[in-house]
Amino acid sequence: MFRKEKLANGIIVLTEQVKGVRSFAAGIWVKVGSRNEAGARNGVSHFLEHMFFKGTKRRSARDIAFEMDSIGGDINAFTSKENTAFYVKVLDIHMEKGLDILTDIFCHSVIDEDELQKERGVIREEIKMVDDTPDDLIHDLFSRDIWGTEGLGQPVLGTKETVKAITRQDLLSHIKKFYGTADTIVSCAGSFDHDRLIGVLNEKMGTLRRGSEPRINHTLPFTNKAAIYKKELSEAHICLGIKGLPQADEKRFEYYILNTILGSGISSRLFQEIREKRGLVYTIYSFISAYYDTGVWGVYAGTGRKRVEEVVNLILKHLGELPGSLTEDELRKGKEQLKGNLILGLESTNSRMQNLAKQEIYFGRHFTPSEIIHTIDAVKLSGLKEMADRLMKGQAPALTVLGPVEGEPFGDSLPSL
Repeated sequence: MFRKEKLANGIIVLTEQVKGVRSFAAGIWVKVGSRNEAGARNGVSHFLEHMFFKGTKRRSARDIAFEMDSIGGDINAFTSKENTAFYVKVLDIHMEKGLDILTDIFCHSVIDEDELQKERGVIREEIKMVDDTPDDLIHDLFSRDIWGTEGLGQPVLGTKETVKAITRQDLLSHIKKFYGTADTIVSCAGSFDHDRLIGVLNEKMGTLRRGSEPRINHTLPFTNKAAIYKKELSEAHICLGIKGLPQADEKRFEYYILNTILGSGISSRLFQEIREKRGLVYTIYSFISAYYDTGVWGVYAGTGRKRVEEVVNLILKHLGELPGSLTEDELRKGKEQLKGNLILGLESTNSRMQNLAKQEIYFGRHFTPSEIIHTIDAVKLSGLKEMADRLMKGQAPALTVLGPVEGEPFGDSLPSL
């Protein structure tokens, strides 16, 4: 059963009790990520995420780790371009202990200067790992190429230069500016006593009164250009994409089904044609990155240096042919695949907790699995073709290639679809 209510200080709490489980998952979500950061402080959201685990007024970093392990639980966090989340998963009998640790790191972290200097080194190593992992790096380069060097174009981790410059005062200012009651959501799913849960949260977080400042979320122009980053690697990495839809677009399920048909899964057009039939790549898939006000629909592929142009041209061919070649059979299969992926993804309490929070952040309401299935089933082939036309018409795809590319095969831009 889903419920939505507010703590005494106005923080929204989302809960879903799940029958037949013994786990409890809780997350504290803040509606701020790397797109909200000033360029010189890129990476501050992620840096702060790390620092919340480095000690509170009551617990050292060692205490946090040992206490969580002593109850067999898991505590973690992540930062994205638009959100930062801190979450815990424990057995239901340890709900109060899990919440005590989670709220302690969120409300009472001390941001110790010595720990900050150590963690700075850890994050810089994390950045180096991305730089040394081309199938991760290509996505950062692609985002920068299409969105620019600010906002959505900034990497979540920041850069070596910006992380080196971030100070303790920067972290404290970030908390004061963004970690307020208006931009914080608590999401819980699993086995728990609802009244006791709300009582604990009011006790631990009800006095939190930090203010929030409005976020600056300008709609950014989508840059359609071709960029090649030459680097000696064993293979070339490709990201190609067009401007997509924002998270809350009312036709998003047509969009999701198109993505399923094009390149999501081993039966998709791109996988079957370019990998299975032609053997040109080891990995190829399409992906959707959706935000408050915009998005990108992209394709990633890894291939040999002499096959880059052929693979790019095949991807362009499939994109261009998509609107006029969609079939009822593909629609039916796409619906079933999408429903399976969405519903099976809700089988863990942690996934349900995340789903509740994202629905509130982007839609301001809760969608039941039955509602989602009904909306997917209502998609018609005519609507699918209209969505394909809407996405493709007149768009010149953006292209980013990383690796040992020979020559300049694409110039500064690709032709319109």
